[in-house]
Amino acid sequence: MLVVKKFGGTSVGNKERILNVAKRCIEDYQKGNDVVVVLSAMGKMTDELIAKAKEINPNPSRREMDMLLTTGEQTSVSLMAMAMDSLGVPAISLNAFQVAMHTTSVYSNARIKRIDTERIFNELEQRKIVIVTGFQGVDRFDNYTTLGRGGSDTTAVALAAALHADACEIYTDVDGVYTADPRKVPEAKKLLEITYDEMLEMATLGAGVLHNRSVELAKKHGVQLVVRSSLTTEEGTVVKENAKQESSEISGVAGDDDAARIAVLGLEDTPGIAFKIFNVMAKKNVNVDMILQSVGRNDKKDISFTVKEEDMDLAVDSLKDYLPEGSYEEINVKNDIAKVSIIGAGLRNNYGMAARMFEALYEANVNIRMISTSEIRVTVLVNRADMEKAMVAAHSAFKM
Repeated sequence: MLVVKKFGGTSVGNKERILNVAKRCIEDYQKGNDVVVVLSAMGKMTDELIAKAKEINPNPSRREMDMLLTTGEQTSVSLMAMAMDSLGVPAISLNAFQVAMHTTSVYSNARIKRIDTERIFNELEQRKIVIVTGFQGVDRFDNYTTLGRGGSDTTAVALAAALHADACEIYTDVDGVYTADPRKVPEAKKLLEITYDEMLEMATLGAGVLHNRSVELAKKHGVQLVVRSSLTTEEGTVVKENAKQESSEISGVAGDDDAARIAVLGLEDTPGIAFKIFNVMAKKNVNVDMILQSVGRNDKKDISFTVKEEDMDLAVDSLKDYLPEGSYEEINVKNDIAKVSIIGAGLRNNYGMAARMFEALYEANVNIRMISTSEIRVTVLVNRADMEKAMVAAHSAFKM
């Protein structure tokens, strides 16, 4: 049996936790299993590296940031290999270049294209535990790239798919997937199972348990995931194609305060103007989420959309550079906002779910600024200060 285990930064944050992870992996190894381990950088190391970079250059290039940040995971995997060796078990650490993990060339947000598996299988045949850096890859020019925050999850799922692993386990500092972030919604409950589609929506909309791209890959390749705590032996949450429905119509509530709203006002009400705006965003690799276009008036219209807060300045500068002069009146930006969403397969077949959410927010005195929906999700844009209040109100409304 081949098992892929991924551990997050808090799970390897110090000596004691590194040894704890090493022992958990060795338990599987001693049962006769082949074990591949994927690690994130230790604790807050990535944040510390970012802070150091900003001290040197407030606006560093994304290429050099990726070169810097990949050192975090390399530190984790080498220390883990040393820990396992000290416990009498052969292990080897490999970075993305040594695997090799081929990605696109989009620095800070690369996508995995393919993984060479020969080196890993050779090491497994020698009965070694193979420890691989998460979060990073190598492009066709041999530059290091990173997969975005939470990208180690994606590394683990991609490896599980490429190696045809029998299990993919994601270990974190929580013991599973909850109906909401328990730090923000104390009444949140752990889910035993959740579908890929529901988990993808939750991950995309702010639930930090799994990287959204890892869920996309898991669904595409049929990799069943288990999310569990590295600090306890409790059963976690299984993420798979079909899950047993809980009693509530809604599986979860998510909040995301990493958002900014950009409104391009007074646009010409002519064909192609929306294309011009979002083509600019695509060329700059800025991901756009909620979009709202107003009804035209006086041959003018407004288009509003949301982006990640870190992309706000790039998005605005790009629009000013590329939109034809005189094609709009003003660009309005607001970054003290947040997205709150309800997610669940029950939205497909139950009427009045959105109305129930809006009523709960009204009773909590939360103003809604924008609304976006999908088949299994309703998302609203609210003031950032109201995010937690809105999450609690929505969670309570559906009695999860």
